[in-house]
Amino acid sequence: MSSRYVNPPGLPKAVGFSHLAVTPQGAVFLAGQTGHHSDGSLDRGIIDQFSQACRNVRLCLEAIGAASEDLVSIQILVTDMSAYRGALSQLGVAYREVFGKVYPPMSLIGVSELFDPEAVVELVAVAAVSS
Repeated sequence: MSSRYVNPPGLPKAVGFSHLAVTPQGAVFLAGQTGHHSDGSLDRGIIDQFSQACRNVRLCLEAIGAASEDLVSIQILVTDMSAYRGALSQLGVAYREVFGKVYPPMSLIGVSELFDPEAVVELVAVAAVSS
């Protein structure tokens, strides 16, 4: 049995990749989720983009019947570490609005640029579900 690739409605169209893969063992790997809306538009600012990226991760999880509690790790990629540090309180509120008080292991990684030059944050997540 091979992995199942899923591209949920409500996310930007996946071209040359899939939004998530579910292995037969129940491991779930999400492609990097930015703050893009389903129409490809992108709000300005780290808080709005982070909030939408969180909602996109949740949408991926919901598409396979998973929930926030199924997250096992999140990598946060940001193009402006100072802006992220300066908005910690607001980012925490945005995170909890989407995921509640579920805090899997996380890492914060500064990068010089993301695929869309206007994107300032991207979330890469792994989850585990019962197979």
